[in-house]
Amino acid sequence: MKKQQPQISEDKILEASWELLGEEGLEKFSLRRLADRLGIQAPSLYWYFKSKQDLYQRLANQVSKIILEEFQAEGDWKEQLAELAVTVKNVLSRYPCSTQLMMMTLPHEPDIIRFTNRLLLCVESTPLEQEQKMQVVTTLVNYVFYFVLDKYQHERNVAMIVKEHGEEALPGEGMIRLLESMGEADAGLFRRMFSKGIYELMGTDAAFEFGLKLILLGIEQVIQEQENGVL
Repeated sequence: MKKQQPQISEDKILEASWELLGEEGLEKFSLRRLADRLGIQAPSLYWYFKSKQDLYQRLANQVSKIILEEFQAEGDWKEQLAELAVTVKNVLSRYPCSTQLMMMTLPHEPDIIRFTNRLLLCVESTPLEQEQKMQVVTTLVNYVFYFVLDKYQHERNVAMIVKEHGEEALPGEGMIRLLESMGEADAGLFRRMFSKGIYELMGTDAAFEFGLKLILLGIEQVIQEQENGVL
């Protein structure tokens, strides 16, 4: 007797995958756990995905598609890159573990390819060499990925500490005492920044925009140097 395809859709599987990733993270994610959430047997998932990596590819492709749908390509190359960077950050922040998925999958899906191509189109009008244009988009994407990933991991670490030891275990008075016990040469600058709450700005929109500004100004400087014959 021919096996019948399970009564479930790919969209439902992807939706359940995001929910599971949000609750347990990538390290605990498995097809068996996913199947339990969907109320089906794990082998039924293979009607839609050859492996867990294949599912990861599809999830990354879905994120890429959403980024492309939300991105508004307007203005010059700098404005487009800035808008695309913000769009990528916002979309990745909404989908748990999506940054890791984007980093660990290959560009073998149509919307991942379209996403990369859209990045390159942002700088196509610049006088940069082709390899430099690729370096520009790689640098920008790596910055956005790391920013989102760092914030995600920090929030998870804080939540884990609070869950296991309570809020009193978070760095506070103990951290201040530690910094005060260290010498000026070893911890002076760090101590002053920490006491003024500067480290609390990390992960904020303002911090992201400043880092993005540094990258864009650097690209602009390279273009100007090329046009002036410096490079």
